[in-house]
Amino acid sequence: MRAYKVVVEKDYLVFAAGHFITYDNQCEALHGHNYRVRVELEGDLDENTYVFDFVELKRIMRRLVDEIDHKMLLPLENRHLTVSEEGKGIRVAYRDREYLFPREDVVLLPIPNTTAEMLATHLAGRLKKELAARGAENLTALAVEVEESFGQSAWYREELRGAS
Repeated sequence: MRAYKVVVEKDYLVFAAGHFITYDNQCEALHGHNYRVRVELEGDLDENTYVFDFVELKRIMRRLVDEIDHKMLLPLENRHLTVSEEGKGIRVAYRDREYLFPREDVVLLPIPNTTAEMLATHLAGRLKKELAARGAENLTALAVEVEESFGQSAWYREELRGAS
C-alpha cells in the first residue's frame, strides 16, 4: 500500500486575532494570540504526480488566514452570547458584560466558540470548499492545525471521499 501526504507550514501562515471563550457558565477575558496554521493533505497522486500543488495550497491558505488576521473573532453559534449589528458596529453580550466593536474589525464565524479546535475546523471547511472547486478528487484526507501559542495547538482532521 502506498500513501502520499503534503504538508504546508510557512512563516506567513499566521494571524493575530482577538477572541474570548465561554465555558462552564464562564466567559474568559478578552485577549488575543499570534496563531500559526499548518495544513496536511493526503491522497493519491494526480496526473502531474502531485497530491496537490504546493504553490496553490500556500496561496489558498495565505488568503484564508489573511481574512482573519488582525480581527476580533466572534462565534455566531454560541448559545451564551448575543451578537448583533448596530449601525457600524457589532455588539456582543454575555450576561451583564457587553462589547462594541467596529464592524470592519470583526469576523463573524459560523462556529460555537473561538477555541483553537473550532478555528481549525473552520479553516478546514473553507479549505475543503476551495479544494472541491479545483476538482481535487484524488484527496483522501485533510488536516489543519491551529497553534495559539508555542507548544499549544489543536488539530482538525477529516477523511474525504474521492480517492480510488
